[in-house]
Amino acid sequence: MRHHIANVVTLSRLLMAAAIFVLLGFYQAEAPGGPALLDAALAVFILAGITDVLDGTIARRLGTLSTFGRISDPFVDKVLICGAFAYFAGANFLVGESGTLVNVTGVATWMAVLIFAREILVTGIRGFSESRGQAFSTTAVGKAKMALQSLTIMWILLVVAHGRHWGPWSRGVRDVLIWATVIFTVLSALVYVRRTRRLMDLPAAPPGDAPAP
Repeated sequence: MRHHIANVVTLSRLLMAAAIFVLLGFYQAEAPGGPALLDAALAVFILAGITDVLDGTIARRLGTLSTFGRISDPFVDKVLICGAFAYFAGANFLVGESGTLVNVTGVATWMAVLIFAREILVTGIRGFSESRGQAFSTTAVGKAKMALQSLTIMWILLVVAHGRHWGPWSRGVRDVLIWATVIFTVLSALVYVRRTRRLMDLPAAPPGDAPAP
């Protein structure tokens, strides 16, 4: 059981992601109870962020780092981040302004697609790395990208729920964070692409040399 504590914490974050998606799915812009749903989603998202720190810390202290942990932890993060941006770009956050529909989150569909594409690319690179017998741990750039994406998601939830009482500056901060997230997401992908070029020079690892789960 001790060996699986960190993995259980990681998988609990997947359940939290599902809870967040349910809350965002019930949200309708300008509908009664909307801010409460977003506040609840924000609280669960913060709790999920805490578990993201805990699972790695627990695994290191207990000496239970594993291939499963290296793969499942970033996978759950991708589900959480990509799912949140998918909902932000969706119809639930559209409001009518001056005869047109406007997304109150500031997230355009192409931005969400770009984030998805980056995560799919890195997932493929991770699988390629493991096939070469090379452990593919998250880099500092990847952690910084995750932190920026998380901050952006939290700020969007706050602004959509309560920003109308704060003034236009809150939406300005939102837009800066969104564009910074998009740019940094692209730059972080380039870092992993460079890493892949080095991996391509390595021979494929024999089946017995692959990292143990």
